[in-house]
Amino acid sequence: MGDHVDGVVTSVSETRTNEKPYSVYTKKEKWLIVAMVALAGFYSPLPANIYFPAIPTIAKAFNKPTDLINQTVTVYLIFQGISPMLWGPIADRRGRRPVYFVCLSILVGSSIGMALCPTNSFWLLLLLRCFQSGGSASTIALGAGVIGDISTPRERGGYFGMFNLGPMLAPCIAPAVGGALSQNLGWRSIFWFIVIMVAVCLLCIVLFLPETLRSVAGNGSVPVSRHLRPIVPVVGRKVVMISPSAEELLNMKPKQSLNPFILFTYPDVLVLVTFTGLVYAVNYTITATISSSFASIYPSLSETVLGLCYLPSGAGMILGSSLTGKMLDWQYARIKANKGDDFTIEYARLRIMPLYLVLFIACVVGWGWCLQFKSHMAVPLILAVVLGWTSIGILNTTMTLNIDILQTRSSGATACTNLVRCSLAAIFVSIIERMHMAMGLGWTYTFWGGICTLLLPLMFLEMKMGPKWRRKRDLAEKADEA
Repeated sequence: MGDHVDGVVTSVSETRTNEKPYSVYTKKEKWLIVAMVALAGFYSPLPANIYFPAIPTIAKAFNKPTDLINQTVTVYLIFQGISPMLWGPIADRRGRRPVYFVCLSILVGSSIGMALCPTNSFWLLLLLRCFQSGGSASTIALGAGVIGDISTPRERGGYFGMFNLGPMLAPCIAPAVGGALSQNLGWRSIFWFIVIMVAVCLLCIVLFLPETLRSVAGNGSVPVSRHLRPIVPVVGRKVVMISPSAEELLNMKPKQSLNPFILFTYPDVLVLVTFTGLVYAVNYTITATISSSFASIYPSLSETVLGLCYLPSGAGMILGSSLTGKMLDWQYARIKANKGDDFTIEYARLRIMPLYLVLFIACVVGWGWCLQFKSHMAVPLILAVVLGWTSIGILNTTMTLNIDILQTRSSGATACTNLVRCSLAAIFVSIIERMHMAMGLGWTYTFWGGICTLLLPLMFLEMKMGPKWRRKRDLAEKADEA
């Protein structure tokens, strides 16, 4: 028998005599690790979004219609959903550092290829977009895995909130950068910019990021192979390395299947990925169509100004991510203290969700009607701030809970979330222009707001049934291990 404290099971004797910390890294070192993986996560959606404002220019350069160039966005989203299903489980078994190195190297190589791509080879552009996505997409799942490795549920909300800033800010900042680069230096400069930025990130990972996978490095005090060590060990340099005992090695050995698709058979996980996927896809659809919608409604805007129109959403995400992370940690501590034996992680995480979801739905509907009636540009930009705030608040909450309930498979769990949200986003983006033409902007986003309203019952279902589903699964897994 043992005590369950913050996701760690320890024996009673060990708790009393020789209690080991969940992670040996100090708070400052953890924040440095989070900063590195957040930087890597920034490059997952960056290549998909940085050339939104340059799509007309690229279409002209390749002598293709805009609809055909938009296929590069769809292809990117498809592979963004698929590739983490391979890399995430490997990272849960073999380590985070090697997978980071392989994925970022693929991204650098494919971006060089795109910068040099001949304008008479559209097929090559599509192919390189697949490799770009395959290299960049898994950085979100890898980062989520790292945070699950080093943090307890009590502090995980804050860390995950700051980590999620990277992948969520890219769709808002990237178009502004892409518009300026395309207008002043040409569309190829966009991909050279990616090469330089990702190469710097790869260098930081190789030099400084320690291996955090708990089945390999334990709580950070277990010696690891040379290729898993950072070249410059600025993180954890004061840690005393201790070889684990035979019993500890047995406990560290991963016991779950490498197949991540099995996670879709868990009802609580299925509810969470559905919730996350729909909110992400609806928000991504709005983000992806800002430039085209604004260009038709406000025709005097230049490429650079169209890119700047994405910044209000980014500002909302910065506020929402930092405040939601702190709120999740505060809610966890307060509810755990008040509920005692009745405490459940599902209730602690999802208690603030109704407010976020209702605000998000109202902004989605308002966005459509503001554009329909061609209101002053300030109105949709203000709504974009609230959309950024609420969407990242919802995503941080659901994805943090997903890591809480699947801590030892955090990369695989995030890969499943990525598959659902990117697949839905690809579908929504591919049909949104047709919906605009058939239904008008107002009714299109009223429809999407209505779809999101259906998520409210799922949230309450997760709070009520999630603990029962989780306990049943844990008992079955313990029985299998026995």
